[in-house]
Amino acid sequence: MATINMKGQPIQTSGELPDIGDLAPDFTLAGTDLSDIKRDDFIGKKLLISTFPSLDTGVCAASVRRFNQEATSLDGTVVLNVSMDLPFAHSRFCAAEGIDQVTNASAFRSRFGTDYGITIADAPMAGLLARSVIVLDEEGKVSYVQLVSEMSHEPDYEQALAALQ
Repeated sequence: MATINMKGQPIQTSGELPDIGDLAPDFTLAGTDLSDIKRDDFIGKKLLISTFPSLDTGVCAASVRRFNQEATSLDGTVVLNVSMDLPFAHSRFCAAEGIDQVTNASAFRSRFGTDYGITIADAPMAGLLARSVIVLDEEGKVSYVQLVSEMSHEPDYEQALAALQ
């Protein structure tokens, strides 16, 4: 369990973040077409997983846009944006925003947030995912983790991207 802040007020997440060097927990997420997206689909590539509460907030939308922009220069890397938003919302958002360089997925029918220690456990956003960035190497091992300490802040893009080098 970790403590983060939402507008300066402490809130808790459930579970534990994966440790650097560990094999990342398996996951099955729902793609925008409802197909399964699994951790092992990305073996052989680096994977930057960006999680956030909802596409319907300004900071979350900004991070999706930024990682989409950065993804164009990341050879051998996939950016995976994950939230509890339904796949249909991901699809509409991406179409409206021209988001086409990243993969978007919903955790609405999985234990992803619990397994990765990022489900918000209390406060008005309970059940949604906390803002985080988790980088996996080509073998699916964790090489970088950032749980953003204040929900209203964007992740550290430079550190996350540097972890892909």
